[in-house]
Amino acid sequence: MHPNSAQTWQDSPATESRETVVGGRWKTGRMHIVSLAGGIGGARFLRGLRAAAPDAAITVIGNTGDDITLFGLRVCPDLDTVMYTLGGGINEEQGWGRADESHVVKEELAAYGVEPQWFGLGDRDFATHIVRSQMLEAGFPLSQITQALCTRWQPGVRLLPMTDDRCETHVVISDEHGRRAVHFQEWWVRMRASVPAESFALVGADSAKPAPGVLEAVEQADVVILPPSNPVVSIGTILQVPGIREAVAAKTVVGVSPIIGGAPVRGMADACLTAIGVETTAQAVLDLYGAGLLDGWLVAPEDDGVALDGVRVVARPLLMHDAGAAADIARAALDLALELAR
Repeated sequence: MHPNSAQTWQDSPATESRETVVGGRWKTGRMHIVSLAGGIGGARFLRGLRAAAPDAAITVIGNTGDDITLFGLRVCPDLDTVMYTLGGGINEEQGWGRADESHVVKEELAAYGVEPQWFGLGDRDFATHIVRSQMLEAGFPLSQITQALCTRWQPGVRLLPMTDDRCETHVVISDEHGRRAVHFQEWWVRMRASVPAESFALVGADSAKPAPGVLEAVEQADVVILPPSNPVVSIGTILQVPGIREAVAAKTVVGVSPIIGGAPVRGMADACLTAIGVETTAQAVLDLYGAGLLDGWLVAPEDDGVALDGVRVVARPLLMHDAGAAADIARAALDLALELAR
């Protein structure tokens, strides 16, 4: 599968024109939305955003800090979760991996005693990682490979990795083996974040560059939406790539709180926030992002009263219990962003 065969975002079905904000001026044209996204929560929000803004050109900048090499194959969990979710191939019950999956290869690897056995890759999922790894070996960058993989799934958005450079999140912990750093996936999946994280390090970030198209997409965006992804190891990781935070901060940005009533909507964001000394509250995450980044902030009704100078805070139900609810939340975020952009 050659990346030149990939359908680009400009080639997606024609959409109606509508008023959009560009450079502080109104014009008639296609709305351009950029969203930063991690895994499950981000992918489900994006499905809602696509439904809420069917006429828009949506570019998704995906987190690659979770990427890991297993069994000689390059695995990109967050990119694949977005691609599978928007392409209709996700395991809806667990929110990651492929639907109708089998695990024969994993069982055979375990029979040989091959490690790691704590990371579960399904047979269908293996195929994606084989294609990606072969293309990497052939010299293609991750951004072109992601575009090529999306020719099969047709996610309806332009999906870009945050960088083509290898960046991996590691976690500093102290356990019976002493103080050490482990890959984020080992801490998250094998340990289930049961060992307190002392700090996070995005290895390779200092020399990384945004993937081709990332800064251009942000520059052309009418609005930027931050979905309810993990603010530390998903959104926070993307913002660590040099140049991305500054580009995003120059736009109208609305975020959706991943915390409802003092608890993560999904996952273990509380363990990540604790590691960096931030409380698990909608207010604390708002403060973490800051008025220098956010213009608007959606919170749940339970968190009404959250405030920060320079940020418009709106309370509304935020549980994505089905596709309709996700679309309603995305529509509320987009409406707030367009109002602020005026």
